[in-house]
Amino acid sequence: MMAMFFAQRVILGKTEFNDVPESLKSGVYENLKDSGVEFLAGDYVPPTKA
Repeated sequence: MMAMFFAQRVILGKTEFNDVPESLKSGVYENLKDSGVEFLAGDYVPPTKA
């Protein structure tokens, strides 16, 4: 839920992706990707799933 909240804030330009808490970045990135705007995450590389 918080990841979706922060993703919306990033999309709206209210929060920079770099300001998202580290524990939420992966989820926020996934939400951005689902919305087709993963470029807003800059050079973030999500951790690989083993």
